[in-house]
Amino acid sequence: MYSEDIFEVVVFSIGDTKAGTKMGKLQLKNTTDDSILNCILWEETLNRFDSKIFRTGNLVRIVSATFNEKFNNCLVSALELVQEAKLGLEPEQTKAYWEKLQGFINLIKDEKLHEFVSGLFEKYKNEFQIMPAAKLMHHNYLGGLLVHTVECCEFAKLNMEKFAYNLNKDNIYAACLLHDFGKIFEYTINTETGLIDYAPGFREEWISHSQYGFCICMNAGFKKVAKMIAAHHGRADWGAIIDLDQKDLEPELYLIHLIDNLSAKFGKINTKFF
Repeated sequence: MYSEDIFEVVVFSIGDTKAGTKMGKLQLKNTTDDSILNCILWEETLNRFDSKIFRTGNLVRIVSATFNEKFNNCLVSALELVQEAKLGLEPEQTKAYWEKLQGFINLIKDEKLHEFVSGLFEKYKNEFQIMPAAKLMHHNYLGGLLVHTVECCEFAKLNMEKFAYNLNKDNIYAACLLHDFGKIFEYTINTETGLIDYAPGFREEWISHSQYGFCICMNAGFKKVAKMIAAHHGRADWGAIIDLDQKDLEPELYLIHLIDNLSAKFGKINTKFF
C-alpha cells in the first residue's frame, strides 16, 4: 500500500499497553502531498529496529504494514531507512549561536540583572546548548532551544528599534533569554538518536517551563521579567500563567508573546534546512 511512498518522521514516542508491553507511536508525513500517517509498532517490531531510524526528519519507506480502519492508524511491521537526518546543530553552528546569545546577554545594562542572566547560562551551558525547544511543534532537535532563544532576541531587537521606544530593553532581553529556560529540565534528548521525551518528574514538581522561569525570576526579585515569562504563551489554555485576554496589561507582555509565537510558528522542526 505504501511501499513506493517516502515518509518523513515527524515524531516518535514509546508507551505502555494495558498488557504491560511496549508500544511505539510514530507519526509520518508523506513527502509527496504532506499528508500525515499515524502508525503503531508493537514491542516485537520495536525490538528489531535501531531506535535511530525514528529520529525526527529521517526519510523512511514502509516495507510492510496493515491499515487499521477502527483506530484509523497504520500497524507497521517493517520500515526501511532511506535518508538519515542530522541530529542537530554542527559544532561550529552551536558556537556561532552561543556567541550571538552572549551578545544579547551583554546588551543587558542593569548590573544585577546581567549577573543573574549570565550566571544561569554559564551554570547550565552544556545542557542549554543541546536541548530542543519542543518535543514536536518547533525547533525539536539538538540545539533547537539555543536557536529559538536567539531568534526571539533578534525579533525583540528589530521590534524595539522600530516600534517599542519606551520599553525597558533590559527586561525585554532578559525575558527573551529566560522564557524557555526551564525546558532544559522539562525535556530529555538522546544525543545518539536525537529522540526527545519529557523528563520524568518535572511536571509533578514544576507543572511547566513557564512556571519555572516565572519562579526563578520572582525569587531573584525581577518581577517585571517574571510577569513577561508568565504571559509568553498568551492564553491560559496554551499554558500561560497570565492570559492576555485580561484588560490593562503592560504592552511588553504582548511583545514577548508575539515574538515567541513568531519564532515557534516559523521555527524549523529539524535541521534539514540549515
